[in-house]
Amino acid sequence: MKVVKARITEMPKSFFDPMPEVFATMEDGSEVRVFDFYPDELSFSPEEFIGLTVQEARNLKGKKDRAYLRS
Repeated sequence: MKVVKARITEMPKSFFDPMPEVFATMEDGSEVRVFDFYPDELSFSPEEFIGLTVQEARNLKGKKDRAYLRS
């Protein structure tokens, strides 16, 4: 099943705020929490997730995380 819409929660405003999370709306209308992330290390836009499976979306985080760690 593919992602048809994605949303990213608010960026933290202070140290104790929760990390942003990515939620995906699937073809059947269900919403899935995909992952959270550290916004000082990674960035995402909702459009990046359209057409991906949940696993592919999670793999995207891993790919960006590895690129960040190598930089």
